[in-house]
Amino acid sequence: MSRPTPAVALTVAGSDSGGGAGVQADLLTFAAFEVHGTCAITAITAQNTLGVSSSFALAPELVEDQVRAVTTDFIVRAAKTGMLATTAIVRRVGELATEGLLPNLVVDPVMVSATGAQLLEDDAIEALRTHLLPHALLVTPNRNEAELLTGVTISSLDAQRHAARRLLEFGAHAALVKGGHLGGTSSTDVLALGDELIELHAPRVDTINDHGTGCTLSAGIAAALARDPDDPEALLERGIERQRAGDLAGARADWERVRALAPDTPSADLAEQNLALLDAGPPER
Repeated sequence: MSRPTPAVALTVAGSDSGGGAGVQADLLTFAAFEVHGTCAITAITAQNTLGVSSSFALAPELVEDQVRAVTTDFIVRAAKTGMLATTAIVRRVGELATEGLLPNLVVDPVMVSATGAQLLEDDAIEALRTHLLPHALLVTPNRNEAELLTGVTISSLDAQRHAARRLLEFGAHAALVKGGHLGGTSSTDVLALGDELIELHAPRVDTINDHGTGCTLSAGIAAALARDPDDPEALLERGIERQRAGDLAGARADWERVRALAPDTPSADLAEQNLALLDAGPPER
């Protein structure tokens, strides 16, 4: 029995020649979640775990061409952004999001590397606020990035909460302000979602090997979104793939789930038709 086609995720980010962050880390993370990874590279960097020695931003037109090449052939279920480098790229990616080409968008607002290298133009911060955050299902800044985006000085958990709420005011559906840079024996991330604040606590890991952790986190979230078991369209398509692979019980389960999740919709109508065909059995010869 063949396996169903995996869900697809897209990363729009920079290349890390050391392989620990950027597009390379994103694709590895997608694969770990059994999600097919696609990419649109925004910039090429010469870097390793010690630092970034040089970088070159691609033309926004080429970034757009990559996104369109992917989305015209693959059904992208979720996307994430990382290093966007320039104001022009931020604006262009925002336009692509407006078209609906970057669904379930996770914005990792990469601005400065862990070693201090600047990865985003100064005037691109406002463009990110106004052109990208309104399309973000989730934005995942660290302390420094949250301060630059919100203007809030984050020196306490209360300030971290305030910054998370402030990010929602820019249009993001949810905001996860990470606490890894605040010091202490534990680390607290604050998730703002609607009127709710959720605090995620964990013991701090004593290590210097943290290159690419922000990329990996945001990519993992995007991969999980791509695999969302409650997306009716994804379930409908997976049921078709399972039917083709001979897994009729799995196909039935998916289509019944679509019918329950999205009644009185075109997806539910198609699921109902497919279930009726299953019940009828193969045509007589």
